[in-house]
Amino acid sequence: MHTPRVACLIAQHPAINHAVILREVRNLRAALDIYTVSMRGPDRPPDQLSPEERDEAGRTYYIKPQGALAAAVALARTLGSHPARFTTGLLYAAKLGGFAPKQLLLHLAYFAEAVMVGRWMRENGLTHLHTHYSSTVALLVHEIFGLDISISFHGPDEFENPSGFFIREKVAASTFVRAISQYARSQLMKSSAASDWGRIHVVYMGVDPDAFAPRPFRRHPSPLEIICVGRLARAKAQHILIAAVQNLLDSGRDVLLRLVGGGPDHKSLEEDVARRGIKSQVVIHGFTPQAELEALYQQADIFALPSFAEGVPGVLMEAMAMEIPCVSTWITGIPELIRNGQDGLLVAPSDVEGCSEALRTLVDDPELRLRIGQAGRQRVLERFDLRRNSNELADLLNGSCQDAACSRAAAGRRP
Repeated sequence: MHTPRVACLIAQHPAINHAVILREVRNLRAALDIYTVSMRGPDRPPDQLSPEERDEAGRTYYIKPQGALAAAVALARTLGSHPARFTTGLLYAAKLGGFAPKQLLLHLAYFAEAVMVGRWMRENGLTHLHTHYSSTVALLVHEIFGLDISISFHGPDEFENPSGFFIREKVAASTFVRAISQYARSQLMKSSAASDWGRIHVVYMGVDPDAFAPRPFRRHPSPLEIICVGRLARAKAQHILIAAVQNLLDSGRDVLLRLVGGGPDHKSLEEDVARRGIKSQVVIHGFTPQAELEALYQQADIFALPSFAEGVPGVLMEAMAMEIPCVSTWITGIPELIRNGQDGLLVAPSDVEGCSEALRTLVDDPELRLRIGQAGRQRVLERFDLRRNSNELADLLNGSCQDAACSRAAAGRRP
């Protein structure tokens, strides 16, 4: 039996915020013939990409960088070759856009992008499209070209506006839907027809525990280092973490906070730190290449992520695999990764005092840091191993492709 050939559509590939997707794609390549297509080009210049990222960029077909002329050519050729499907897809895109001019224009742009993706799939003999973060384009590919689709839903944004994200329609159109957590599955079920619930499967993302091996444990570091890795944005709640760390400093704890990541809150975080007078105890690194991030992980004693909104953060998995004890918030899919008091500590979102207390507990108790760090790695090995979870997704994709092939063969035998 030949290896199934699958197109994988990603909003941006490679991208530092989608590192867990890149790793999953590379693992899927061991079981499937994966063709990657990305809406946008890489998020950094080639000289800032890792060797793996450069390899992925070389394998990937990019849509938006081709420009308006390429889109116009694809639209004209599709109208000429499949006028009925073209018209049906165009009307469907307009229906999704509704009466608001901005949304209508946005969905017409999605339509053009879907035509480009669908034509690329046809040219490469691909019949199944799996997507991360580009589900509306995938839905339109299905409507225009009749190709099979499946979707990985990460959350949380689409769950805040399920009708605006057309979750019901996307679940119904998919051969299967992958939810990255039980929480995500519950939100998809809430917004879709009960008759379609069987399409929704929980397959966790994961990390490679060999690539993120335990770092050296420091029993009495000075200062004790707390690291937070994530986009510098309001949803990640770094301002809450800064306030919590100030509480630790005010109570005499010798700690250093490192904020790693780029984003729109960079300036306001710098101003917050300066206003509190703790510039020597808080380092804002900004965007950090993976090699430098790994060095920062090696000297980290606690990982903190006090987010207001998340899926199941890959950075938490990375830290746990390295036996760095974690403090995070009791929201969305995070409690499926961290069991409070066992694999890490969880606090309520926005709770500065709760975050301070959780951090203080770990700062003051090296044996607890050691125990929770070791338990965190064991949790990753049991439930969030990249190879195992990628194989689960590969099985779903493989089964979907085989079912579709059988259906096409049966249709071809009909008199």
